[in-house]
Amino acid sequence: MTDDALMKARYRRITRFAARYLVQAWWFELFLPRFGLGWISARGRTRRLERIAHMIKVGQFMSSRLDVLPPSITKQLEGLQDEVPAVPFGQMRARAEEELGMPLERAFASVDERPLAAASLGQAHRAVLTEDLAAETGLSAVVLKIQRPGIDRIVDVDLRALRKVGVWLSKVALVRDRVDMPSLVEEFAITSLEEIDYLHEAANSERFSADFGGPDGVAVPEVVWERTTRRVLTLEDVTAIKINDVDALRAAGIDPSEVAARFARVMFDQLFDDGFFHADPHPGNVFVTPLPGRTDAGTPAWRFTFIDFGMMGEVPPSLRRGLRRVLIAAASRDGKGLVDGIRDVGVLLPSADTVQLERAMTGLFSRFGGMGFAELQEVDPREFRAFAIEFGDVVRSLPFQLPENFLLIVRAMSLTSGMCSALDPAFNIWDAVEPYAQRLIREESGNTAQALVREVGAVAAVTARLPRRIDNLVSRFEEGAVSVQTPRIERRLRDLERMIRRVVSAVLFSGLLIGGILLQPDQGFWGTILIVASIAPLSHSLLAGIIARRNGA
Repeated sequence: MTDDALMKARYRRITRFAARYLVQAWWFELFLPRFGLGWISARGRTRRLERIAHMIKVGQFMSSRLDVLPPSITKQLEGLQDEVPAVPFGQMRARAEEELGMPLERAFASVDERPLAAASLGQAHRAVLTEDLAAETGLSAVVLKIQRPGIDRIVDVDLRALRKVGVWLSKVALVRDRVDMPSLVEEFAITSLEEIDYLHEAANSERFSADFGGPDGVAVPEVVWERTTRRVLTLEDVTAIKINDVDALRAAGIDPSEVAARFARVMFDQLFDDGFFHADPHPGNVFVTPLPGRTDAGTPAWRFTFIDFGMMGEVPPSLRRGLRRVLIAAASRDGKGLVDGIRDVGVLLPSADTVQLERAMTGLFSRFGGMGFAELQEVDPREFRAFAIEFGDVVRSLPFQLPENFLLIVRAMSLTSGMCSALDPAFNIWDAVEPYAQRLIREESGNTAQALVREVGAVAAVTARLPRRIDNLVSRFEEGAVSVQTPRIERRLRDLERMIRRVVSAVLFSGLLIGGILLQPDQGFWGTILIVASIAPLSHSLLAGIIARRNGA
């Protein structure tokens, strides 16, 4: 087959896959549970997830959620984190030489033909720099990342297929009302295109190193710019203990539970303090590097080393303030504060009536707050179902959406949570959140005096204007120009009025139909007239119900 034919076949395969599983998700996760047949859906869910997990990028993400997926699935997915079939070295050599403009023998003293890692976008090989370049850079052992041949076209085809699926999903009211699918797909497209630009990745690496590097920070491989192009990236070889290799950590005298706690803090710093964060911290991209010479009391003799900076995220200051508020409220078990923070983040639209949601969050905190994943797994599933039934309608009725820049934040936090739970089964995210939130509270309180001065000034201004405003209000009352609106009561009254009309239509339909049937044997003409006339109230009752459902009534 020609390349064009292969790309067309790939496009059709992706769209067919998406269509099949969208229909499957609707049937098993929405339709069957609505009729009390959720047990059928639950019975085959593991098998369906295993089939979906063959998608490499999905596997990389889901395999890190070891805390929430069944072992039968995560065991199968672990091999997908950073390994796919390798491309023959001859093809990779041609790709690298084309990019570097010279034979590999001139560019490097040696290159190991066996891949160190083979991922979906590129392939990594160990190499040694030439003597001159080693003297110039101070490096010798390096890792040569070479982009897979034809990956540009593959990504283009995949994104076109994804845009098609996004259009399908945007026609589903349940999705359309909550997610701007075209924007979400474009956000993913931008990230994907940046991920295959190794110059962009190299720049991200240096920025991340400037923000978090140093003797007490995380390690970042140095970029060898002389051997780096858009499709070839040469980095310092920083290979060490893979973060989820618990046996190797213990053999090096490193406590996995301490690694989990520190990893959570490192990711919190990126998200809530700096705002520039690694959005793909799966086990293949994070090492634990021992530091044998470090003997300082209270300082760990190891540090984290991050690699692969193709997928990075940024948190704008306004969004970061909202996230900090969410974190503080979660640590304080403050249901109302959490809902306010979610609104600040932009997940809830300003029009949302959140009284019931605040009650739901308060109930959630009082029952499950402070529990780690291991403890939650011991909770009777019937309790979760009861909570979901009680507050499910409240959550579904709220106008929420997924704001821009949020997808990578959710991804990074989910991977972090899964990683920590894999390192320490007893890991409790609250233990990591609470001290961090306390620090944020102290930092926020530093601005309290200024905020208090501003508040006093605002109150004084309002107080000065109050007599005139009261006088104007009394005058408007006397003139009969003041009206009181109660949106929730008015909405309920409108719903009640619509329901009464539908009931009247249903009763009228029944009366006309029964009357027509009774008259039919003796007075066929009038019986037929009544039966035909019953169609009008029946149509009104049915159409009013459909319109009410579409409007969320």
